[in-house]
This record gives sequence, C-alpha cells and structure tokens, in this order.
Amino acid sequence: MQDYINRQVEERARAWGEAKELLDHAASESRDLTAEESQKYDRINVDLDERTAVIGRLQKDADREARATEIRIPDAPKPSTDEDILRSLVNGERRSVTFEKRATMTTSADAGTIPQGFYDVLQEQLRYTGPFGNPAVGYTVLTTAGGEDIKVPTQTAFSSGSATAEAAQFAVSNPTTSLLTLRAHKFGTLLTVSRELLEDTGIDLVDFLGRQAGNAVGNIVNTKLAVGTGTVEPKGIVAAAGSGITGSTAVSGAFTADNLIDLVHSVDSEYASRPSAAFQMRRNTLSALRKLKDTDGRYIYDPTLGTQALLLGYPVIENPHVVAVATSAKSVIFGDMSSYHVRQVGGVEIARSDDAFFTTDLVAFRVSLRLDADLGQADAVKTFIGNAS
Repeated sequence: MQDYINRQVEERARAWGEAKELLDHAASESRDLTAEESQKYDRINVDLDERTAVIGRLQKDADREARATEIRIPDAPKPSTDEDILRSLVNGERRSVTFEKRATMTTSADAGTIPQGFYDVLQEQLRYTGPFGNPAVGYTVLTTAGGEDIKVPTQTAFSSGSATAEAAQFAVSNPTTSLLTLRAHKFGTLLTVSRELLEDTGIDLVDFLGRQAGNAVGNIVNTKLAVGTGTVEPKGIVAAAGSGITGSTAVSGAFTADNLIDLVHSVDSEYASRPSAAFQMRRNTLSALRKLKDTDGRYIYDPTLGTQALLLGYPVIENPHVVAVATSAKSVIFGDMSSYHVRQVGGVEIARSDDAFFTTDLVAFRVSLRLDADLGQADAVKTFIGNAS
C-alpha cells in the first residue's frame, strides 16, 4: 500500500508543477489566465483535491491496519467476507442480504485494481453496461436509507439588477426556484440455479451471480438513465437535456466538426467550465467522430495510449444507450454531468427462495435495486440532433 501512496504523492506533485507553470507563465507576461488555461487550472486543482483525499484515506487505512496488527489476538476468527456471506445465502443460512457500497478496492503494483467481494464484481459489471457506477463520469449520486420521495431544489431564473436614481429604492428581484422530485423506481431480475450447481463447490458462485446480475440489472438501469421518459422510470440524461444544435440537411443525421464546436458553445460557460463537463455518445458514433479531420487533414479526436483523450478540450464518455446517428436522433450530448442527479435507495439487495421453483428443484435469487434520476437544469446538458435527409 505504501508504494501506491508514494505514487499518488508523486502524481500530486507533478500536477502542482503543471498548475504552477501555468501561473508563472501568465505572470511572466503580466496577464491573467486565458479561458483555456483557467479550465486546465481548474481541472488540475480538482485532480489535486482528489489525490489529496485518496492519500489521506489510504494513509488512515494503513495506520489502522498497523494498529490492528499490533493488537491482533493470535488465532482469532476472521470476519466474514462478502463471499462468506453469499455462500451462507446459497447454503440457506440466510434469506436475504443487502450489499452496501464501500471501499473494498485494493491495489498492488503488479495486479492493478482488483475487485474484492461480491458487490464490487457487480459494480464492475454495471460499468461495462454503461456509465452508471463509474465515479469518473461525474453524476451526482444521492444515497438514501429509505425510499420516500426526496425534493431537490433547482433554480429556474436569476434575480436581476437595474440602474437606480439617487435616493430611489432598488427594485426587488428574487431568483425563481422549483423542486425536482426523485422517487424510488425498482429494477431487478430473478436468477434460478439448480441445486446441483449450488452444491458443487468447484463453481465460483460469487463470479457467476455477480456477472449475471450485473449484466441484467446494469443494462436496464443504464438504459433508463440514458433515455428513460421520466414516467414511472428515471428521466434519462439524453431525454432531459436541452436542445443544442441541429445538423445539416442531406446528411442522414450525421454531424460535422463545426456542429460539435457549436454544441460545446451552446452550453453556458458556467456549466462548460466545470470539471465534470464531457461528451457522451455510443461506440459507433465515436467511430464516426474519430474519422473527422480538420482543414489540414488532421484528426480532430485522436486518443493517445496512456493519456486522457480530449475532444475540444473535454473527455468523451462512451455510453451504449445513447441512440445512434440518424435523422431526428439525439446522438451526441455535451454538458455538465454533475447536474444529473441519481437517487439510489440503499444498496443492491439479494434474496433467496427455495419455494418459488419447488417442483423443478431450482433455487431462485432475486436481485433488486431502487433508484430515480433527473437533470436539475436542462441548460446544463445539450444535445446534437440529426437533421432530416
């Protein structure tokens, strides 16, 4: 662990060096930072804050582990792991269990990031089926213990100022606010497993159930978080986004490099300058993007191995549930991903039943997740819409 902490310290020092270089360069020219430099400086500062938090958390874990080693009683029983808990569910010793999200990811120089236990196997699968579950995407996730409706305040209009004569009273102008209601829609699946399979200790049940549940639940959740209508289901980020740019005619919904530039500038600078500002599109749309060239024949988006590939200065998030390029299709979105609020109730619940499929001697496992989502401000994320051919 100490090697990993040391690497984080080195990366933090490198990031600060970049930030200082920006400031020194502007100071040497007796000017303020440009808009592009300010965006880069803000992103570096976010990176510095995140690395500082990681270093502090890991250092606390290392100190706690060291203290535990000093006072550990020889031959004391080890606490149950997620696999032990799931095994007790499989063996019928438990009927249900809720796996809460917690910091159970470990890192080593040789293995990289390794998921430990059932919940993180499931979480990894959610990432493969879409962006939900990946903290790097930047959605604002609100986790609550209960499923009652929650209200998120949103601002719909600014207050305004006015020129006022001497000794005259200023006009009252208050911002207009509204409330975003997030409910708790339920998603899940039933998995049936033969008793023979459960009793075969050579089967990796954690991996099997994690992958199956992750693909089933992850796919439907990510679909609704992208294109859900908001009626008895989440309002998808694509469906909730504001209208940004419409493409040219006679191109069957395709976009140009200029369209993407216009899309970025259709979003207010306050949202576009946030660290979580990004594009989203599906894989075949990303393929079309990578073929676009500037007037000098250079690709406008050229991902480089080992670095963060940026389009017009912003990350590109692959989301298989954003629709494909077509006429009247919202095939690309851009904006502040943190403006999209996802409300999740507790964790992922897994329950067992030996009776539901009694006649076929199958054991059923029910996997369920409750959540809702909506975009706080339609202006925070905008869409590119393909024009008619």
